Amino acid sequence: METSALPKLHKTAKDFMPINGTDYLELYVGNSKQAAHFYKTAFGFQSMAYAGLETGLKDRESYVVVQDKIRLVLTSPLKSGTDIGRHIDQHGDGVKVVALWVDDATYAYDTAMERGAKSYMEPQIEEDETGKIVRSGIYTYGETVHIFVERKEYNGIFMPGFKKWETPDYNPEPTGLKYVDHMVGNVDWNKMNYWVEFYENVMGFVNILSFDDDDISTEYTALMSKVMSNGNGRIKFPINEPAEGKKKSQVEEYLDFYEGEGVQHIAVATDDIISTVRQLKSRGVEFLRVPDTYYDAVTDRVGKIDEDIAPLKELGILVDRDDEGYLLQIFTRPVEPRPTMFFEIIQRKGAQSFGKGNFKALFEAIEREQEVRGTLH
Repeated sequence: METSALPKLHKTAKDFMPINGTDYLELYVGNSKQAAHFYKTAFGFQSMAYAGLETGLKDRESYVVVQDKIRLVLTSPLKSGTDIGRHIDQHGDGVKVVALWVDDATYAYDTAMERGAKSYMEPQIEEDETGKIVRSGIYTYGETVHIFVERKEYNGIFMPGFKKWETPDYNPEPTGLKYVDHMVGNVDWNKMNYWVEFYENVMGFVNILSFDDDDISTEYTALMSKVMSNGNGRIKFPINEPAEGKKKSQVEEYLDFYEGEGVQHIAVATDDIISTVRQLKSRGVEFLRVPDTYYDAVTDRVGKIDEDIAPLKELGILVDRDDEGYLLQIFTRPVEPRPTMFFEIIQRKGAQSFGKGNFKALFEAIEREQEVRGTLH
């Protein structure tokens, strides 16, 4: 079993595949219209674009919601027997597409294929009266895909085939979410290093941090994780795999209920986590809770921070520090019936890490939820 007493900073990325950022995340969901309403109401997303029967689609509909740089595409089938419906039947609601914004989608695809990627979508040009985009795609872990999106000749609302989705009577205020900070994938036993090498070899990412089962463990459960980052650091993909423990870990629970590998959580950044979490809680978003005793020693562990401890304790926000600074973070409960996908809200005050000092408290909180669900055994 691989060990690393401390997270290791590795070599710099080769960066032969420049990526500008996250373009959009597409979730396959049972009811896209209701899901869009949920993300607007609970998380403060705004209506952006729509595709469906009115735009010429016969088999599916998609609603696009936006908050600052975060775009979610929520897609449902319109009839039985579709691949989208099969995906939902097997996995429940979850992330199908992690779309990456690139300058040249054909180059990205050709480079990935030359380096051993499995094709999802050959480069295709999509056009309307506002211009054209080029998209291509490859598979990553499970049924998750990366679509490369080239937009330099497009001026429309989202992409060809979509129309503006206007809801003048209902657009709740944003909650301060800014961009996707990182996205975590759960992969099967002994598959973490396989996917680490995939991102290194196929996409030029680099392993910037490693955590073994000594770093991420409780009395009962353990997992291992490696963080992959692209050259400019805008795309970060931690990859988790289960590790042996006395009881079933959160990653094993995810793999059981998602019925395969997939995106475990989406971390979204804010500049004011106290305000954001207050608003999210007032709108019904449910968060994991650590014991109040966590806050008794938090300043001893992380040193001086700008925030008062009282509101952090009231809201259940966690704090951790690394050599670059500190971060504040909190995790929602799963946002669908299966104990699979959830969100992390994160505010970085210089820190570039992922909250290693919070792992034990956080995972014990998850284990308490597993106990209630009857899946910790």
